[in-house]
Amino acid sequence: MSKVAFLLWSPDISGGTNVIFEHATRMLQNGEDITIITDDKPNEKRLGWFPGAEKLTWMNYAEAAEQQFDLVIATWWRTVFYLNKVKAKKYAFFVQSIESRFYPEDEVTLRTLVDLTYTLQVNFITEATWIKDHLKQHFDQDAILVRNGISKTYFNNELQPKSPRVDGKLRVLVEGPLNVSFKNTELAVDLCKQSRADEVWFVTSTEIGAFPNVDRLFSRVPISEIGSIYASCDVLVKLSTVEGMFGPPLEIYHTGGTSISYDVTGYDEYIEHGTNGLVSFSRQNHEIIEFINRLKDDPNELAKLKSNALTTARNWPDWETSSKEFNLACQQIIAVGSDTSVTLLQAQTDRFWLFYEESLRQPKQGVQVTASLNSRYAHFRQRVINKLYRDYPAIFSLLRKIKWTVKSYLPGAR
Repeated sequence: MSKVAFLLWSPDISGGTNVIFEHATRMLQNGEDITIITDDKPNEKRLGWFPGAEKLTWMNYAEAAEQQFDLVIATWWRTVFYLNKVKAKKYAFFVQSIESRFYPEDEVTLRTLVDLTYTLQVNFITEATWIKDHLKQHFDQDAILVRNGISKTYFNNELQPKSPRVDGKLRVLVEGPLNVSFKNTELAVDLCKQSRADEVWFVTSTEIGAFPNVDRLFSRVPISEIGSIYASCDVLVKLSTVEGMFGPPLEIYHTGGTSISYDVTGYDEYIEHGTNGLVSFSRQNHEIIEFINRLKDDPNELAKLKSNALTTARNWPDWETSSKEFNLACQQIIAVGSDTSVTLLQAQTDRFWLFYEESLRQPKQGVQVTASLNSRYAHFRQRVINKLYRDYPAIFSLLRKIKWTVKSYLPGAR
């Protein structure tokens, strides 16, 4: 039995956290000693979206400092800076995307800071071929590739839909969080409403009570219920500009639907344009609308894409298979993986962070006072939001629901 710890930035519902929980819970079931380490331990209600997450051992960093692990795995670039706080025989970084791409191109210093985490002398695991190739080409890191599985229990073509699909009508689904620029969730909803789709459904991890221009809204839905939403819809419209493995289209494929997406990183792991889904290589809004209208007007093409998507789904491994491979990767690292000097690791990460903080203090030429004030306001606002979210979750939830409910009734919202 190996003692493995995952460093988790947030236990809240997200695609990346779902992947970690899929692996961690199955490793626990298979006899490994699994711990999740976070800044603050969540209560069971916060973990309710993923059955089994509450059975894992949860620690904060103070508690974990008293432990000795066989392997500690960072799971997000920020958690890399906490690796030196936990004692282990081996250290690893599970890379689910090239995370510097999550930030605007003009955030040069921040993007550089994130990229520096890929230069550290730790072991690497990743979930997509393109990430493995990127890490080798740009940072000379040999990552172990373990493709994500999928829950065939939660996603299959026998699920009871929320509302059955109707021949001759096109129901489209948008999935994703709000206020995350590279997810383009709001844009996807807007383009769907501009199309001739008969219904637009929206499922989001953001806790809201209303949203403009959608026929049905599902907020913070447990993973066990997502499949029935997919099973109700014909097409998933997903317009992310940055992804890792890009899981949602594969999920709707399992429930008999197809997808419209950009040529985002990771799409070519399983999406074939014109075969099982439609891919916009131009990323032009009018092309997305045209794709939706095309499937509305041509039920034969829609049926062909759906049929081929089901074939793709049948050939994709489940989480049991994927998690066994992930555990084998962990055992390989424990046995023969690279050793990490914790002293050097701490020195490097401390200096990386110091470099970033110092750069923020440097005045930028040509920056107006207004921009500085706006930046300070944005920083203060984010601190207040984080404080509410962390210490007063009920108030945070209520305020966000009020915000989106009000927005849904503003002029032009529908």
